[in-house]
Amino acid sequence: MSVPPAAPYPVFSPALTGDQVLQAFRHDAPSLFLGAVIVAVGLVAAAFSVMRRRYDPVLIYLALFAGMYGLRMWVRADLLALIMHGSRFYPRFRSAIDFLIVIPAFLFFDAAGFLQRRARIAGYVLGVVLTLLAVATLVVGVRGVFYQISNGLVIVALIVLVVRSMHGDASNQDFVVARRGLLIFVAFAFWENIRSMLNIHLPDIEAIGFVALLVALGYVAARQTVQRDLQLKEIQSELEVATRIQLSILPASFPDSANFRVAARYVPMTSVAGDFYDFIVADERQAGLLIADVSGHGVPAALIASMVKLAATSQRDHAADPSSLLAGMNAALFGNTQNQFVTAAYVHLDVESRELRYSAAGHPPMLLLRNGNVQVVTENGLMLAAFDFATYSNVAHKLEQGDRLLLYTDGIIEAANREGEFFGQDALCLLLQQTAQLAPSDAADRVIASVQQWAASQDDDLTVLVCDYVGSGAGIAN
Repeated sequence: MSVPPAAPYPVFSPALTGDQVLQAFRHDAPSLFLGAVIVAVGLVAAAFSVMRRRYDPVLIYLALFAGMYGLRMWVRADLLALIMHGSRFYPRFRSAIDFLIVIPAFLFFDAAGFLQRRARIAGYVLGVVLTLLAVATLVVGVRGVFYQISNGLVIVALIVLVVRSMHGDASNQDFVVARRGLLIFVAFAFWENIRSMLNIHLPDIEAIGFVALLVALGYVAARQTVQRDLQLKEIQSELEVATRIQLSILPASFPDSANFRVAARYVPMTSVAGDFYDFIVADERQAGLLIADVSGHGVPAALIASMVKLAATSQRDHAADPSSLLAGMNAALFGNTQNQFVTAAYVHLDVESRELRYSAAGHPPMLLLRNGNVQVVTENGLMLAAFDFATYSNVAHKLEQGDRLLLYTDGIIEAANREGEFFGQDALCLLLQQTAQLAPSDAADRVIASVQQWAASQDDDLTVLVCDYVGSGAGIAN
């Protein structure tokens, strides 16, 4: 990370001889070979990051740091100076890369978690200054004052970095290894910067220290990558268990009934989700269908969904009164959901009274298909778990043989295509009419498939419940 003094480049006459080329090659052979090795390490780190198909800043910045340092060794070779003799851009590029080499090193230490807030801010300031020096060099050419500024900043940064490293967490194995490599490199880099500032004509040995640093950083990067992969596997394993647990709280199917045919479809956006449905009552005489949607996604929403399950089960005595059931659920959930809310809809169908009763809490309205026409059934109160004073009311409709009910979560109607247009309730009503002759299970599949075909991506959980009232004695089907 040292910067050579102004105009350190060898000067060759236009009429180059074979001896000059051979002399330059012999002089550059060790640095060219070492530069190739360092670049290869960077390429391996970059390739490993690509193969993992995950953004890993530690590997990326290590690859960038090694690649730029190896490139810098090539660029500073006398042999390249022979080839680029007379070029005005070459000296500027050669100087600019000297300034930029520090930036990926800082980014690596930041990504590895070795920098505290103040050091991070100072590093960003240093990066901005060095970038400006590089840009100025490309624009106006090589200037000695640029090197003096850079050398001073780098020396101060190295001193601060060493001092800070001595007060780090000695129990952190990654930190200890990185500190040892850093101290070795700092010793070589510090000498090189002093040599450059005093214009002492001795061989450049900083690359030896860099190899030691690269070995240490490579160890840290590999160790952290392996640890993250192990942690990811543990998380994936836990998510698989959570998925099985969540699926276990959902009813497998509606029991065989002579009067009701019910199909449910549940497609989570992630491994676990906040959508939930349940059959509060399910027998020959009555059906109580609940659907709910927890705000947010992933594990937090799934945990709240399990609480919704318990809250709904505790209100089974109110299964015939949707408003009382929702009010009881709200009382059970309020203050226990970490500021997340729940929308829900519940419908109770009774064969003896040939009546359906419906209530909802901030949920999309239920759709009722009767004689080919779709009715939007709306009776909404406040969402669950948000307000302790929320109240709910029922709406009642007479049941007719052949009625089909559709309950769904907002992921269905809010699915957006590439133009940002929602699937919408009108399209869902039309789809309900078009699938009137299909069995509930087939109709539910068609709804999910249509939404997935419409949407550019799945940005929410998708859940639907389709219930047919076939009338007493119409046969058993599910």
